[in-house]
Amino acid sequence: MASMLLAGGYRSFAGPAARALGITREVLNKHRNKHAAIWLCRSSYNSSTALAAETETSRIVAGNTTVASSSSNSFPKYDRLLPCPSQKATPRIEHLVVSKGGLVLEYICEALDLPPLFVADLIRFGAVYYALVCPQPPPTATEEEIRIFRRVTDPLVLRKRDSVKGKTLREAQKTFRVTNGDQFVEEGTYLRVHVHPKRFPRCYEIDWRSRIIAVEESYVVLDKPAGISVGGTTDNIEESCATFATRALGLTTPLMTTHQIDNCTEGCVVLAKTKEFCSIFHGKIRDKKVRKLYLALTASPLPTGIITHYMRPIRMAPRLISEDFIKGWHHCQLEVIDCRKVPWPTTNIQDKYCVEDCGWPSQDYAYECTINLLTGKTHQIRAQFAACKAPLIGDSMYMPAAIAEMTNPGLNPFGKYNKDFSSECERETAVINWIAQYGKEPSVAIGLQAYQISWDDGEHSYKAGSPWWRCATA
Repeated sequence: MASMLLAGGYRSFAGPAARALGITREVLNKHRNKHAAIWLCRSSYNSSTALAAETETSRIVAGNTTVASSSSNSFPKYDRLLPCPSQKATPRIEHLVVSKGGLVLEYICEALDLPPLFVADLIRFGAVYYALVCPQPPPTATEEEIRIFRRVTDPLVLRKRDSVKGKTLREAQKTFRVTNGDQFVEEGTYLRVHVHPKRFPRCYEIDWRSRIIAVEESYVVLDKPAGISVGGTTDNIEESCATFATRALGLTTPLMTTHQIDNCTEGCVVLAKTKEFCSIFHGKIRDKKVRKLYLALTASPLPTGIITHYMRPIRMAPRLISEDFIKGWHHCQLEVIDCRKVPWPTTNIQDKYCVEDCGWPSQDYAYECTINLLTGKTHQIRAQFAACKAPLIGDSMYMPAAIAEMTNPGLNPFGKYNKDFSSECERETAVINWIAQYGKEPSVAIGLQAYQISWDDGEHSYKAGSPWWRCATA
């Protein structure tokens, strides 16, 4: 089965598509004639802060053995990353330590038994990383993983490598994206391969030219669709707003992100044409010269005025917040400018935008709030509104927790009815139980739009189109 897969993949390797992807004839020939078996470490442990949100289970295959074919490992048949699949693949992240120097594309093909065109696609998507030295394994690492790590990071071994001379261990363990299949990787180099990158099929459904709000000399303002990343994810920089907006405008230089909004949020996003404007805009955000107004569709009404919470300083969803001040937690503040009753979105509209039913009791009306975001923390509006028992419609992560707290008011250890714990263990158990009440991240849209963005006291001001919930019935 493996030979059929590889043979099928060879047919067009030397053609224009292969050359465009940086695959040379030498790489193809070497892949055809696999040499001696390789030594590798394959696992799914999280080896950098960029993977903090990943939850893959750990596994390892190490020793002087070749990797079994995709089919024998219950993996799908690999061909190309496009066309984009409609269904999510099971996460698969492979961690390798190079046992023999060579071209990175060739090494990954052999180590993981993947077709060269597929690996070239992964590199183009930004799904392959390298570090000169293998990063520290996590506490959950197996004895074999720890043994491998100690072997390749032994000072006597590192001393022989010219590439790490003059660098601290931390500097040598820093990961970078592989951008070219012809990049040489020496023995001892660490590779992380996201074989199943997170996909964004909605990218291919959007009329991107119609989503452009403004094109200026140094920046572009985009009405971002829900269900798509602004600038890409750890394993996919191809299927992003920045990439598709660049193509829609026919620009030769890629647009750059200046700020972020959640994948499930739609609305105004400013993309920079130049690094200079990117730096300038970051400065304006830092100096609080950028004003952001949001529209939120909530399940319950909220009074107008300023809402304050404190967010746990852990960069992982869900973002926990407290009504009371906790030392070290981030100050979160927003202003509800207006709140009005509107019809609950129809079933057709919810189906069109893949809005999820999160268990809220059926009702005829929702509430549209206009919000001035005073501090810009990740998931801030979503977390604060859920804490106020007014979760956003379709928010499959925060609405379940809001429902759980309404059913059991003492469940939230940071809520209004929080109690004193007799021990640290009891407190930690309560926090773990509270986190378990949250759901998963929404797949496409929630009731949230970045409605307006302005800076320099309104000299530059832009508005998004109508939010999805105001659209006519599909």
